[in-house]
Amino acid sequence: MIESASLDVWQMWAILGGLTLAIVFYVWDRVPIEIVSASIVAVLMAFFHLFPLETSNPTTADLLAGFANPALITILCLLIVGQGIFQTGAMEGPTQRLLDSYDQHPKMTLVGMFAFVFVISAFINNTPVVVMFVPILVAIAKRMEKSPSKLMIPLSYLCILAGMTTLIGSSTNLLVADTLLNVTGEQLGFFTPTIPGLFLAAVGIAYIVFVLPYLLPDRASMESEIAGAGGKQYIAQLEVTSDHPLVGKKPVAGMFADLPDMTVRMIQRGEHALLPPFDQIELKAGDLVIVAATRQTLTNLLAKRADFMRGMLEASGPGESPTPGENLVMAEAVVAPGSRVIGRTIAQIGFRHATGCVVLGIQRRSRMIRSRMGEIRLEAGDTLLLFGASASLRSLRADRDLLVMEWATTSLADPRRANLARVIFGGVVVTAATGMLPIILASFLGAVAMILAGCLNTRQAARAFDMRVYLLIGSAIALGTALQVTGGADLLATGVVSVFAPYGPIVLMSALFLLVAILTNVLSNSATAILFTPIAVGAANQMGADPTMFAMTVLLAANTCFATPIGYQTNLLVMGPGHYRFADYLRAGAPMVVLFWIAYTVYVSLQYAFGLA
Repeated sequence: MIESASLDVWQMWAILGGLTLAIVFYVWDRVPIEIVSASIVAVLMAFFHLFPLETSNPTTADLLAGFANPALITILCLLIVGQGIFQTGAMEGPTQRLLDSYDQHPKMTLVGMFAFVFVISAFINNTPVVVMFVPILVAIAKRMEKSPSKLMIPLSYLCILAGMTTLIGSSTNLLVADTLLNVTGEQLGFFTPTIPGLFLAAVGIAYIVFVLPYLLPDRASMESEIAGAGGKQYIAQLEVTSDHPLVGKKPVAGMFADLPDMTVRMIQRGEHALLPPFDQIELKAGDLVIVAATRQTLTNLLAKRADFMRGMLEASGPGESPTPGENLVMAEAVVAPGSRVIGRTIAQIGFRHATGCVVLGIQRRSRMIRSRMGEIRLEAGDTLLLFGASASLRSLRADRDLLVMEWATTSLADPRRANLARVIFGGVVVTAATGMLPIILASFLGAVAMILAGCLNTRQAARAFDMRVYLLIGSAIALGTALQVTGGADLLATGVVSVFAPYGPIVLMSALFLLVAILTNVLSNSATAILFTPIAVGAANQMGADPTMFAMTVLLAANTCFATPIGYQTNLLVMGPGHYRFADYLRAGAPMVVLFWIAYTVYVSLQYAFGLA
């Protein structure tokens, strides 16, 4: 551990300026996180090489040590364990049983499902939990005849609340614990965050149940937006073959005379989508014409002009003749984190030929992107509107790259591997919770065991390895090291203490909580935790207070990421299925941040009142 020292003032201010600039770039979101993070490390190495400190000058190895940090390795191993749970469907059996009981006991089932989510999220990374439950809650919303927007944000918030209650519930907790250990030598126990975490979780759950439903939008799904508000129209697809009656036909005022009582929604030409208006377009062989029509209109067309229905999507695959009255369905699918399609366009994937389904639209952060669809590179959390034969869409339920929303989750994995995944996951939790093994060792062994047991292969494990998280945390640790050795952390701590210390430790911790809670919604919670833990410990030391209490303040505040979709990955993940806008998170989450600040201030006051602090 590098000791803090009094050094040249200009170097300290240069690092503080660099910290401010890094925050600006992270919040700006125009430059990829990976590039910003790598640039931070590169600039720091160059800075200390060209302008070395008089004492305790950090070496290149010191600045790169964050990339081998035990807490970071633990986080990555837990991501692999979570990916193994997801790939094997180990949690889908219990969730499917909950879904099956919905018709008999809807309210009890919904409460039981959210309770199950809370318990799981306390011991596993939140992202795979949300990935598993998004399709289920979309199906439940459909049965409730409600918009998914009423359930998606509560799902994300509940996972965040649960993550506060154990040391491995969130990567933020591990990073705070590791920073506290490096700075003071004190170690947080597995259940150290449990009592304050449950206190805040109880407040948060009350808010979710009694207040949040009135703040969430009731927004129609993308399917209803395209199919029509009445919901009585069906989407059908006509493939224009070489001998099709529509070859050479042109629209008049945007309407095709040969398709009466039908609305042409889109023409798919290869991997390109042609959208209204269709002026100057002439239908060619190979075009796919997507129409909206009532069931009676389609029935009449099939009975009177069967040649028009020639070339509909095959039920089983290319080359097989379509069945009259083929069941065509439309569904939404969300691009999963770590998916192989991330960074690729629909054209590059060859989606229609690979899956037998057509992508009608792409929705990103509640906006449906209609133009130049073939040029859009997919991102995690994007919602794809798919159209195809029911058999083709059913086959996508086994695809872990896309989460199909049309059906509830069903277990498709080998049950023996699912049981192995449960045993491995349970072993990681038990050995870490009881102290039989250090968390880093338990998680590492769990990740290796998942691969050796065949719960996931090395390629799937690599997809769980999020390069953005790796670079972000590594660069934040390097920046934290620079703050310490230049005295920047002590300066910030002194500033905070000088303003709030006269009012006592309760006011100081309350102010610190509010500052971190605001920043965690615009910056990464991991970076916020790493940067502010040494500052909080420095403030505690200057006041002669317990540094663990101050570190716990940072831990809980850094998890208070409810007000923006960029505050936490699960918020971004539910944005597409919930059809949310940025303002929806601000309206729903900002009051919750303020409520948490008040609740934590009350909690700390009670701790001091009863002499527990």
